[in-house]
Amino acid sequence: MHSERCMSGSARGRAKPLVARPEWRACPTQPYIPMRRGFVYLFAVLDWASRRVLAWRLSNTLSTDFCLDAVREAITQYGCPEIFNTDQGCQFTSLEFTGLLEDHGIQISMDGRGCWRDNVFVERLWRSLKYEEVYLHAYETVRHAQEGLERYVQFYNQVRPHRALDGRTPDRVYWDNRTARPTAA
Repeated sequence: MHSERCMSGSARGRAKPLVARPEWRACPTQPYIPMRRGFVYLFAVLDWASRRVLAWRLSNTLSTDFCLDAVREAITQYGCPEIFNTDQGCQFTSLEFTGLLEDHGIQISMDGRGCWRDNVFVERLWRSLKYEEVYLHAYETVRHAQEGLERYVQFYNQVRPHRALDGRTPDRVYWDNRTARPTAA
């Protein structure tokens, strides 16, 4: 049930999300992507269990609307997660963002300030993205960045094996876990 709390306290007193039933947990990332001139921001929704990128968007401003678009896409394509974990950025604490999650019965979990370990899977995605794609290309335009990142996300989800997933891809882990879940009668 979405209204049930599913949190436990950490040693430092912050709430940490736990999953009471097998549904995806989402966590966003919003790094900037350098281009030859300027940069764009990336927002990605990641499934924690499989490391699969469920939805993503680029923007040349640090606004909430492109984040909302990606979350709506993830919800539309994959259903609602039980918990959505974010950092404490202004996009994620805005009434628009928290309202979208609450309207869908999604519990909100926010990381402690300045604690990268709370979002380690997202940080690992960002590191891979930077060193395997972004830093190898000096994107000329936002469209070039979009195309490069689209190629990389497809590679990351469908081809790139992950040690933490026993050499499997995020897509394989995600879809294997989805088909193994019991369905309601």
